[in-house]
Amino acid sequence: MPRPGTVARYRGVVADEQPVDGVVIGAAEAARAAAGSIAAASPPAVDAALRAIAGRLGAGSAAVLAANRGDLAAAEQAGMPAAMRDRLRLDPARLAGMADQLRVLAAAPHPSRRRFVRDLPGGLRVEERLRPVGVIGVNFEARPNVVVDVASQLLKSGNAGVLRTGSAALGSAAALLDAVIAPALESAGLDPRAIQLVRATGHGSAQALVRQPGLIPLVILRGSGETTRLLAAAAAAHGVRTLAHADGGGVLYLDRAADPELAHRIITDSLDRLGVCNRLNLLLIHDGARDALLPAALTLLDKLGIAA
Repeated sequence: MPRPGTVARYRGVVADEQPVDGVVIGAAEAARAAAGSIAAASPPAVDAALRAIAGRLGAGSAAVLAANRGDLAAAEQAGMPAAMRDRLRLDPARLAGMADQLRVLAAAPHPSRRRFVRDLPGGLRVEERLRPVGVIGVNFEARPNVVVDVASQLLKSGNAGVLRTGSAALGSAAALLDAVIAPALESAGLDPRAIQLVRATGHGSAQALVRQPGLIPLVILRGSGETTRLLAAAAAAHGVRTLAHADGGGVLYLDRAADPELAHRIITDSLDRLGVCNRLNLLLIHDGARDALLPAALTLLDKLGIAA
């Protein structure tokens, strides 16, 4: 067994034991070396890279799906709940959906880096100029699709990144990076080191991600509320800024004028995947519509296997 605070081979992902801080620092240094070229990349080059990633989600699907099957088997053996395994699962339809979203992002306009603020006396003009952060860290739950989501958003904003996902998705994440994202960047003429993955298991790697102010000045935190709050506190103690998303869940309010058929469809569609953060968590019904809408809503929830 590896020593605490070290990384061992993870289904071929990490070859040697080394302290988790070293893994994170190595990834951050590689991303930093590529950050300048990403910041200077032309919008057409970035969009070409996004389209290349979309294309490789099909071409590289065999490697990705094989790695995902390994993650799923390990998760089932470890007793992971079915809802959590569902958000871990990749299949051809989900890969195709990810590719479609990349193409939408590639077609979207790039954020402007110059903005007029106001004119001053004497013919002077005040402008706001924005520049990329450089390297952004992202810690997120064991959902392999988020690897592509985050990488694409970082690239579109002109940033490099260091990604850290839950251990259960590490094999899938590595396959997405190695078989899809990195070769797509290279094919588009961008530095493939721009998107890095923390190839380490355990919560120590998340702690290491938020204590590298000189390399990773900003970390986006996703996941469970308590874990996110603890990481945000650790980041603040080390001078690292964070954007945190600690608690999720959808809220649906049904007014007296609500269409029952539409309400039932929204409820059903909002509960098709229980392991995602935008599922329906709270259903509110206007008191004046209680008798008309509540019994049918309770029947529907019962059919979906959900206790109200």
